Amino acid sequence: PGLEPTLAAARRGANIALANKECLVSAGDVFLRAVAEGGGQLIPVDSEHSAIFQCLEPHNRKAIERIVLTASGGPFRTHSREQMAGVTADVARAHPNWSMGLKVSIGSASMFNKALEMIEAKYLFDLSPDQIEVIVHPQSIIHSMVAYTDGSVMAQLGCPDMRTAIAYALTYPARGDIDVERLDFAKLARLDFEAPDEVRFPALRLARTALQRGGAQGAVLNAADEAAYHAFVDGQIGFLDMADIVEIVMDRMNDGRTAQTIEDVLAADAQARTYAQETILNKQKAA
Repeated sequence: PGLEPTLAAARRGANIALANKECLVSAGDVFLRAVAEGGGQLIPVDSEHSAIFQCLEPHNRKAIERIVLTASGGPFRTHSREQMAGVTADVARAHPNWSMGLKVSIGSASMFNKALEMIEAKYLFDLSPDQIEVIVHPQSIIHSMVAYTDGSVMAQLGCPDMRTAIAYALTYPARGDIDVERLDFAKLARLDFEAPDEVRFPALRLARTALQRGGAQGAVLNAADEAAYHAFVDGQIGFLDMADIVEIVMDRMNDGRTAQTIEDVLAADAQARTYAQETILNKQKAA
């Protein structure tokens, strides 16, 4: 629902503080073309993309080696697939660091939210799929990083509070005086990192697949994920079924369809939701 009004704002040249990642995931080419033609500016609000935006050196864009999106790992970071199989939406919504809405909280638990962020980053920062890395960082202090070809890595740090990223987008290029908790490095003491497990959290693998296939696969992933999310919250499917449904729909719609117009995007979205509902019903019958 946010795509068409945000597109309208882009076409009239508005400066957009973008918090709706689905705009770029589903319609990246269409949306960026509208921003360019309108002459406005796109400033990310997601904490991870805000961090990258802050760490980018405009005069060194060609020296970017990769970006590193950090992920808390969510409430099931150390759970096995067997443990995750029976979790409910109420359990999945309990994020260890951030206070967020139900959709984003469950997306964090399944790492589908990070999958969307991977695709969003591709469009925001004009990256190739192999330049986008994800690292699990349980403390959520480093919000993301940019690695350059000289070996330097620039990171943006802060307490996990969305007010910082929102304020930066609204006051850019200035920095506001925001009443948020300040980092106490002596108290913090340590920062931990670990590689994500794409077997337990296949959403990351599916994001890479969508990036590599291109075309309408981002729109398909997003639509199927939304359908699967609602089915999970309604108790129709299990937690692990969400990724299975998205993968089935992505494979079924891997037919070379493009997403060069808003009509392309909306058609792919509608078809993906239809296929997702069919897959959900098949899983219910098989259960």
